[in-house]
Amino acid sequence: MDERQKTELLRIAGRQIGFDFPMSQHTTFRVGGNAEAVYEASDPEGLCRVVSFLVNEGIPYLVAGRGSNLLVKDGGIGGVVILLTGAFADIQYEGSDYSDILAGAGLSIVNLLIWCREEGISGLEFLAGIPGTVGGAVAMNAGAFGKEIGPRVREIRLVSQSGQLTARDRSRFRFSYRDLDLEAGVVITNVLFRLDRDTPETVSARIAGCLKRRKETQPLEYPSAGSIFKNPLNDYAGRLIEQAGLKGKRIGGAMISNKHANFIVNKGGATATDILTLINLAREEVRRTAGVQLELEIQIVGGLL
Repeated sequence: MDERQKTELLRIAGRQIGFDFPMSQHTTFRVGGNAEAVYEASDPEGLCRVVSFLVNEGIPYLVAGRGSNLLVKDGGIGGVVILLTGAFADIQYEGSDYSDILAGAGLSIVNLLIWCREEGISGLEFLAGIPGTVGGAVAMNAGAFGKEIGPRVREIRLVSQSGQLTARDRSRFRFSYRDLDLEAGVVITNVLFRLDRDTPETVSARIAGCLKRRKETQPLEYPSAGSIFKNPLNDYAGRLIEQAGLKGKRIGGAMISNKHANFIVNKGGATATDILTLINLAREEVRRTAGVQLELEIQIVGGLL
């Protein structure tokens, strides 16, 4: 961005935009360079104005959620990182039957499940332990324990590249394994879910059960981005990486977890380059030993120094 564009962004967004922001403070990996700018969107009107300006100026932008499925390279990110806060982190009933739930895309999965537990709303317990946001979970069709979020989505509300608010019925989207066919540049703002009524005690027990299973099988004690690779058809990425002899492999401060080989953890002082090197090594060795090309589940953005 040039100085004119930065000045205009300041005029449009005010105190909600900042420059040269360290993304290591906003990713669960705790690594990566700085973002050229970060915009904390808190209301639909402001988000529409900013998106419209960015598109018209040809400035790239990225919605980062909680940075839980994101690896930012050490060279940082050009353009604007959008964080959804304020009104985009709200949740409420939609309609009179108390089964349709409207959740803001910036709402954390943790807070979504706390609300569901208190209200006795069931259907999303399998998400327990995922450190992302509603928008990010829908955009990647997050899932666990044989379930996915896609079947629970009734409607998605978003800001288009033209800066317009719109709502689209579930029938207009195609969910697939860890993916949603969402066109580039749109920003999910709210998601309408069709869920089930249950008792708070039952929902709480299901959430606790999912958290227990995650703690037993995943290295939650270290910074990570969750599963690095998608599972190949009829197989598991973690099994293939372990079979390739890479469990516990360490480069710099990054390590392929001894607990779950599809996790790379930051043992302390890791760089994005350390993590990228392990990602590439895992891909090469699995291709060599098993003839399988692993596909990334996380998003890698930015550039190297």
